[in-house]
Amino acid sequence: MEARRHVALKESIRSIPDYPKPGIIFRDITTLLSDPRSFRRAVDALVHPYAGGGIQQVAGIEARGFILGGAIAHQLSCGFVPIRKKGKLPHHKVSMAYALEYGTDEIEIHVDAVKPGDRVLLVDDLIATGGTATAAINLLRKIGAEIVAACFVIDLPDIGGAQRLRDLGVEVRTLMEFDGH
Repeated sequence: MEARRHVALKESIRSIPDYPKPGIIFRDITTLLSDPRSFRRAVDALVHPYAGGGIQQVAGIEARGFILGGAIAHQLSCGFVPIRKKGKLPHHKVSMAYALEYGTDEIEIHVDAVKPGDRVLLVDDLIATGGTATAAINLLRKIGAEIVAACFVIDLPDIGGAQRLRDLGVEVRTLMEFDGH
């Protein structure tokens, strides 16, 4: 069996220029997820500040937030709540619309996904504009959750999404930053 080289966490992210459109550099975490050490280090780093902190649910934003959020919930010994795109949940749900660059989108959560007062950690792979994360926070608060923090592997600080969440009174934890879009 070939030994894997120990890679710095930021080096485990693949950058793809001009995707999904010219001028954008897509930060791909699938390379981090496929490397067992990097994946473990990222999850451990996101879990550590909240271990023993009474987190009752981890809410993951579709889809990469499901991968990270499930692993984090397992480590924190708490439940996992999926925040899905419109039309994907089968039971009674509440939804929240949010603005995109061109148009709007909607996310949903089951009405009984959290109990009022539950301490929730929101998780996704990357924070850019903060539009989806803001909608997720508002949706969770609408059903009574207390948002302890929002955690992301990557922050694109030039776009301002993390600050947008802080302006909502939410602690933001990220593991690394990349300049630009």
